[in-house]
Amino acid sequence: MDLKDLIPILESIAPPALAEDFDKGRIGLVLDRAAKIRKIAVALDPTDHVLKDAARLCANLLVTHHTLIFDPVNLISKRLSDTLKIAIDNDISIYTMHTNYDKAEGGVNDVLAELLGLTNITQLALGRVGEIKPMSANEFAASISTKLDTHVQYIGNSEIKKVMVVGGSGFRREYIDIALKHGADALVSGEMRHDAIRYAGELCLFDATHYATEAPAMKRLCRRLPVESVFIEDKPALKLKTADKRR
Repeated sequence: MDLKDLIPILESIAPPALAEDFDKGRIGLVLDRAAKIRKIAVALDPTDHVLKDAARLCANLLVTHHTLIFDPVNLISKRLSDTLKIAIDNDISIYTMHTNYDKAEGGVNDVLAELLGLTNITQLALGRVGEIKPMSANEFAASISTKLDTHVQYIGNSEIKKVMVVGGSGFRREYIDIALKHGADALVSGEMRHDAIRYAGELCLFDATHYATEAPAMKRLCRRLPVESVFIEDKPALKLKTADKRR
């Protein structure tokens, strides 16, 4: 399939107009290498591991959630050039769908809400709010951990009946305000912040990691693409190490 014919399909899934202003110029086709697309790799991040795996799988398009280059560059570092070399040497184009895919129907927040079992879902400009069967904070944390296959940190001990989800890094005052405005008992996102804990009040916060709250939607994306597609896993948590206790 020609890349030029595939791009409108990707844009119909995650319309660029939905993107936040800071994403302008950072989404869409960010590296153009291949005219014919025979196989698509999908991942959350365009890491070296992902690009090497895409090359091994003979994919010539990589669709990611996070872009390869976020800030404008005047100097290409060795690290960036090494990453670009993997893509260029293997004729892998890169297409990014970020905040537009967060908001899109069937995108990051919809998939996250579905996986956590939310019902009576309300679509918000930033996230989703829905209801769950009432349970304790500890029970809900365990449920999140199982459904997203990740470790979960949380704060709060209220009964959880109504939940707001924001994929990625959503522990900000603006999201907390929205959650409280809609009567949520809990906010599920990634990257717990000190200031969010102080600001949350009675709102329970559940940190299910940035990766685990967004990667499921990228995996689900493979079902919607018109060319053979494969999801490449690259969990940052697997690379973390814990210090030994010294006595």
